[in-house]
Amino acid sequence: MAFVILKPKREKSLLRRHPWVFSGALAKTRGTPEPGETVDVVSPRGGWLGRGAYSPRSQICVRIWTFDEREVVDAQFFRNRLERALHSRRELIDRLHLTGYRMVNAESDGLPGVIIDRYGDYLVCQFLTVGAEVWKDTIVEQLGALMPCEGVYERSDSPVRDKEGLTRRAGVAAGKEPPDVIAFQEGPHRFWVDVRNGHKTGFYLDQRENRMQMNGLAEGAEILNCFSYTGGFGVSALKAGARHVTNVDMSTAALDLSQRNMALNDLDQNRVEHVEADVFKKLRYYRDAARRFDLIVLDPPKFADSRAQVGRASRGYKDINLLAIKLLRAGGHLLTFSCSGLMEPELFQKIVADAALDAGRDAQIVRRLNQAADHPTALNFPEGHYLKGLLCRVW
Repeated sequence: MAFVILKPKREKSLLRRHPWVFSGALAKTRGTPEPGETVDVVSPRGGWLGRGAYSPRSQICVRIWTFDEREVVDAQFFRNRLERALHSRRELIDRLHLTGYRMVNAESDGLPGVIIDRYGDYLVCQFLTVGAEVWKDTIVEQLGALMPCEGVYERSDSPVRDKEGLTRRAGVAAGKEPPDVIAFQEGPHRFWVDVRNGHKTGFYLDQRENRMQMNGLAEGAEILNCFSYTGGFGVSALKAGARHVTNVDMSTAALDLSQRNMALNDLDQNRVEHVEADVFKKLRYYRDAARRFDLIVLDPPKFADSRAQVGRASRGYKDINLLAIKLLRAGGHLLTFSCSGLMEPELFQKIVADAALDAGRDAQIVRRLNQAADHPTALNFPEGHYLKGLLCRVW
């Protein structure tokens, strides 16, 4: 087996079991490993540190599969990892009667670059790194043995693959082609998902627990759901007794599916409005029209893909939060989120606080919000905590 040797004093993160080795930490490579090949990582003194996938095109040149020197990276290794991931979610799946959930959450489940979501009788996978790509067929084969399903669909069409020197790909990986939409259960709610054309794998499963915040907040409320996508928060709000929900999104296809989700849950279509518009412009329109709401949800797409974009992202978050706070009635609630992993929670809170200050409103944090339990964050991989949110009361 080929191996890589670290520069002096660069092994600290691996000793803490962080699964990334950056190219700047590499002193030399012994052997001629191919992209995705399994290599050992050793210290300058020759001490064994970990075993992972080699990725010469990426700044993250090795992603660690295992920190156990006795563990062989083979088909059984991936079977064990998949079984562990499923076992860790079983109680959640059974308790909430889920037929839509995340089964594998990449590094936090010990499988860097591998995302697996289940929707009804179909599995949707993303293989985002060269190591995941090399073992893709093995992983799909083990999935078939572990979780029999109608089909496995690949959504490896993320820009992340560009950094690994991989082409983007989407299509059937095993079994049948999925239908245009698949229905799945999330507690008392049902949703349609388009796994072939939707964002990421098709649905924002990571917001499940935050959608539950509507219970106790939405009853009798007039709600503005911004960046509404296929209406997850809107369905939860109407189920919780909202008087009226306005869903705003730029995507015609997403809003069409949102309407179908309302019908799927037998909700009164007269209590919901779907608005196709740019959220930034629509918030200004509502401000100028002196429109007011009791609860506003801000769930924007990722604003920062690199550290260089954090400043611009901060201005975007400040803008939408300032506008939303101005639109809330006294005592109203704001559910505001950032899914940008590079946006630190402390900075996000400061942005929302500055927005309230500029709006001339008092605001309180009622609850801090995170990604759902089936999107765990490994303690040795804090980067896995990407979704942060605040439930605020505004006066």
